[in-house]
Amino acid sequence: MNWERLRTRTRLASGLILFAYVLSHLLNHAAGLVSYEALLAGGNRFLWFWRLPPVQFLLYGALAAHVANALYALATLRAPRGLGALEIFRLLSGFALPPLLILHVLGTVGVAPFGVRTGYGPVLMSIWVLKPHLAWLQSIALVLAWAHGCVGLHVWLRFRDGYRRLRPALGGAALLIPVVSLCGFVTAGHEIDHLVQSQAFLDGLRDRLGPNIDQASAWAVAAQERGFVLMAAALGLVLAFRLGSEWRRRRLGQIVIHYPEGRRALIAGGTVTVLEASRLAGVPHAAICGGRGRCSTCRVRIDEGLESLAAPEPEEAKVLARIGAPPGIRLACQIRPTADLRLAPLLPATIEPDAALVDAARAAGRERRIAVLFADLRGFTGLAESRLPFDVVYLLNRYFRAMTQAIEQAGGRVDKFLGDGIMALFGDGTAEQADAAAAALRAAAAMLEALDRLNEELRPDLDQPLRMGIGLHYGRAIVGVMGYGPAAGATAIGDTVNTASRLETATKEFGVAVIASNALTEAAGFACEGMRREVIQLRGRGTAVPAVLLEPERLKAWATTTAEGKES
Repeated sequence: MNWERLRTRTRLASGLILFAYVLSHLLNHAAGLVSYEALLAGGNRFLWFWRLPPVQFLLYGALAAHVANALYALATLRAPRGLGALEIFRLLSGFALPPLLILHVLGTVGVAPFGVRTGYGPVLMSIWVLKPHLAWLQSIALVLAWAHGCVGLHVWLRFRDGYRRLRPALGGAALLIPVVSLCGFVTAGHEIDHLVQSQAFLDGLRDRLGPNIDQASAWAVAAQERGFVLMAAALGLVLAFRLGSEWRRRRLGQIVIHYPEGRRALIAGGTVTVLEASRLAGVPHAAICGGRGRCSTCRVRIDEGLESLAAPEPEEAKVLARIGAPPGIRLACQIRPTADLRLAPLLPATIEPDAALVDAARAAGRERRIAVLFADLRGFTGLAESRLPFDVVYLLNRYFRAMTQAIEQAGGRVDKFLGDGIMALFGDGTAEQADAAAAALRAAAAMLEALDRLNEELRPDLDQPLRMGIGLHYGRAIVGVMGYGPAAGATAIGDTVNTASRLETATKEFGVAVIASNALTEAAGFACEGMRREVIQLRGRGTAVPAVLLEPERLKAWATTTAEGKES
């Protein structure tokens, strides 16, 4: 196991232990909504468990490991200005928590040698009675620790399907738990305020806390000041290390990383990753997982200098294999260039987590054989003019849903909606290319059947049934992620796409529902004997396209037969 992987697992394990501690603390405070006695009963159980020697060892070990890991991360962070909002919050809150919590820890654990009672009740009373400002300070610290832990869990889990399904419920719980906890804590504080109205209670409070409470308090305050100095010294050492590393980086000389549109980054060879170089140079670069090699959103296509890079480590190779990355695709967060590179990020910097799973082959862009389907409603413009906008939207959505289901069940993917038209691709991703043409024909047959069912359902609302034209072609096209920013997506361009679109237009001229090119029917193994054939001259194309005017009933029968054969 390499060092980085060990550090990641240590950070995760220590974070989970600390999160469990904070969660149990918050839930115990929530018991204050029942009564002060319920809070004390739960608090004593809370202290009993977390003060068991093995558990206490794990807790303090986790705290030390988590702080040490945070200092290491700060020391090795090469490009802080490129961090996202969640990463910045985790970093700042992580370093804010020790100063906020140190007096609370010392006051509950560190004063035990002075003979001070550190049960839940005495500690709670001392906070509310002797130093009420600490009640609010500790509440803020506890909520900040909870938020820090929730963000860490979110970053860890956000690529897991189960988490995405449960995220709304977990998000509600993340907001509800601290609110209920604070309400219980304040309710208990009000009950304590009633108790301290008695002078006898106040006089006996110091006796219940112990005779050395003043000495213990002075020690805790002095220890807190020493803790501040220690933390400041640690941060100072980290800063000195960073300055020394920067000086060393500049002395080693620089290499150039070239980006599209003439952008470039100058770095010392072997000292930073490509992702860190992008952040240092102010080049927007996606990295949803924060650059830990888990999400693949930082992937780049290496155009020049690939031979100078070391082979992928096992973790990077696993991620590249999972997304089906072709040669020349690497994770920017995992490569440290030692020579000049020319590369291009493959995903927009604003990519969302769900989009991170898009196939890398499509994202990179390459030429491959695919089947393209274009479909368009006939006469829908005139139909829409006589209807209310709500009716038009309702009708179109019913149509789009039925057609999309037919396309996806056949193994295709809807690429885009064009007004009342549809463009679909087959064989551009994980589907077998050899089956792309047949899948497109099965989709056309399913769409015709779906339109028949839709017409039957909408018969009372339509003056005449809906009709559509479908054009199909099979050939080479360029497939990749195209566009800019949030509008970028996987699509296809080229003569194959244009031809399918023109064949769909030709269905109007010939008055038929489906026209497919000979290239597609031959690739699909569809027997066209007896069907009308045409050599169609398409506008904007130098050569004519041999095509077949498909008979809907024969197409449906063929689709049913081939689907049954495929299942068997």
